[in-house]
Amino acid sequence: MSAKDPLEWEELKTEHLIKNEWIDFRSSRYRFPDGSEYEPYYSYSRRDYVVIVPFDEEGNLICVRQYRHGLREVTTEFPAGGIERTDGKEYGGDKDINAEDALDAARRELREETGYESDEWERLLTVPSNATISDNYGHLYMAKNCRRVSEQDLDDTEYVEVVKHTPDEIEQLIKDGKFQQAVHITAWLLALRKG
Repeated sequence: MSAKDPLEWEELKTEHLIKNEWIDFRSSRYRFPDGSEYEPYYSYSRRDYVVIVPFDEEGNLICVRQYRHGLREVTTEFPAGGIERTDGKEYGGDKDINAEDALDAARRELREETGYESDEWERLLTVPSNATISDNYGHLYMAKNCRRVSEQDLDDTEYVEVVKHTPDEIEQLIKDGKFQQAVHITAWLLALRKG
């Protein structure tokens, strides 16, 4: 058993302010390393998810446009979606979750959102979404030589338009603030390193 890190906080109590199939939003009281205590600290659990950087057979990026209610605008981003839990929970919070395999989820999300499939997948990174306030993780993948095999198969609340961009256009969208998902930009930069 490893020693406790001296910078670690001790959680003294937690109140679940909202807890449903989508989110567990909490208020917690902590004891700091110096012994002092403070509250409230807010945090939440949501589903772990996948982000796919998909290249078609011509080297274009397959992107999606959809409304994001947090920003209250339509964004351009890569296909992405939640990993389905197999243990009855709807959200993450565990590093080793008992869930649909992340690569299987990536394959499913790419096909459902865009109608494309690939036989060439590479894992890029697993990264916390927002370590300051959330405990879920993004699993980032790159898919090459994607080919269209079907129509979209969207959920009832999804309204998604498929668009293609060249790598240069993605770079320009990022510079112009028009490609706004931070984890998607991370996935893009990691995909560029892979070549």
